[in-house]
Amino acid sequence: MNREAMLQQLTQTDHWDILIIGGGATGLGAAVDAASRGYRTLLIEKKDFAHATSSRSTKLIHGGVRYLEQGNLKLVKESLRERGLLLKNAPHVCHNLGFVLPVFAHYRKWYYGIGLKIYDLLAGSLQLGKTKILSSKKTADSLPNFSHTSLKGGVLYHDGQFDDSRLAINLVATAADYGATLINYCSLNQFIKINNKITGAEIIDTLSGKSFRINASVTINATGVFTDQVLQLDEPGAAPMLEASRGVHIVVDKSFFPSSHAFIIPKTDDGRVLFAVPWHDKVVIGTTDTAVDGITDDPAASREEIDFIISHINRYLSAPIHYRDVLSVYAGLRPLLTNKQARKTSVLPRDHITRVSTSGLVTITGGKWTTYRSMAEQAVDNAVFVAKLEKKKSITRELRIHGYAAGNNDRLSVYGSDAVFIRQLISNDPGLSALIHPQLPYSRAEIVWAVQSEMAMTVEDVLARRNRALLLNAKAAVEAAPAVALLMAGAMGKDEAWQKQQIHAFEKLAQHYIIDYFV
Repeated sequence: MNREAMLQQLTQTDHWDILIIGGGATGLGAAVDAASRGYRTLLIEKKDFAHATSSRSTKLIHGGVRYLEQGNLKLVKESLRERGLLLKNAPHVCHNLGFVLPVFAHYRKWYYGIGLKIYDLLAGSLQLGKTKILSSKKTADSLPNFSHTSLKGGVLYHDGQFDDSRLAINLVATAADYGATLINYCSLNQFIKINNKITGAEIIDTLSGKSFRINASVTINATGVFTDQVLQLDEPGAAPMLEASRGVHIVVDKSFFPSSHAFIIPKTDDGRVLFAVPWHDKVVIGTTDTAVDGITDDPAASREEIDFIISHINRYLSAPIHYRDVLSVYAGLRPLLTNKQARKTSVLPRDHITRVSTSGLVTITGGKWTTYRSMAEQAVDNAVFVAKLEKKKSITRELRIHGYAAGNNDRLSVYGSDAVFIRQLISNDPGLSALIHPQLPYSRAEIVWAVQSEMAMTVEDVLARRNRALLLNAKAAVEAAPAVALLMAGAMGKDEAWQKQQIHAFEKLAQHYIIDYFV
């Protein structure tokens, strides 16, 4: 994928069938769905692909144990179906993971055990493994460093895990494979209307400042937490559709939780689920649920949220986590459908909604990563109806996502079938096999690949989303930034001033990921 080639399509294409605004999970899913049906598809993203919510998840593809307890069987059943399809269609970035839920009262063992067996039944033929009720000894054996005097047993069940931003980049590539044009760092300036109907948009390449006027039969608003901002551009004064909440995670070394299983506490003091999830040789712990008033591109955690996570997880660990042990802190915003009756965001559901404005703008919002494909299909179905396009059936239920590869467990397996090209770069230049930092697993070749083939335009793009250095070890990522900037400058033809600017911007961003900032 090449961004310059994508930009050329803006001047070479007179008319698009579908314009998609937003390059997160749902927007990228819509691009895959539309392009694979054969529609001329353009997607624009004002930052980088998966820049916001879609790269800052708990790294789980799941049906939602909490939603099952709330009685939202419709959402659970849809999520379990989509979980199964995703693990089948993208096995290189998604896999089955066992979860152990410890219980501290005998009746709870059967309460959760029966509930999770229902969870299995709702998944039908796409279930990932059978739920088992565990003795207290087997529970403790499954959770090294776990300590609780009241342990009565546990329940083992199965859900999915993934690398969110890597999947997002694979969706970009999948849509491009089917002829879609997708451009990051390209923002919506204003809609173009005729007789109050949207017929296109004026968009701006934010890297060059150049503007383009494009024509489209229909536009999809898939901007996640920024949904209401786009609605205001279409219809000033439109009623808001969303409330946002902030979810915070911390990352620690796997020595604090050296298990192949994830650990789950089904209800924290604020009503959330607490996870400790093994991920890329580290452990992700979270999350919180804090209502926010303002929507920002780069939300930051608070000291209180970090304290909440550490204090809660330490209730169950024999070797407690201290501030000095936290390798990274990250925060993301959830798009939650407005509900004036709800007293707190933790009880708001993760359902989604599709709405068509009088201008013809199709908005899809709410939801979560797990249901991105079904949300995308619904959005495109509505867009086709609004624009009276030729009706074509969605094929994404069975569509293999770019990079599809199974059975490879080495470190490059997250690239799937593209791993061969990274190995070829190293074969051509053995110096590219060197790591960018001794505490990070990423090679110089992966940086070159990200620039040449994955549309990485900034040091942040590389260290936050093409690889996961910023989330795995924020200090090491900052120390690696100069080497990454130098490699990128060589691949992109940039000068020393560009490198300095990129290093400075990344250091400023990374402050909020480094635990020292909160001490």
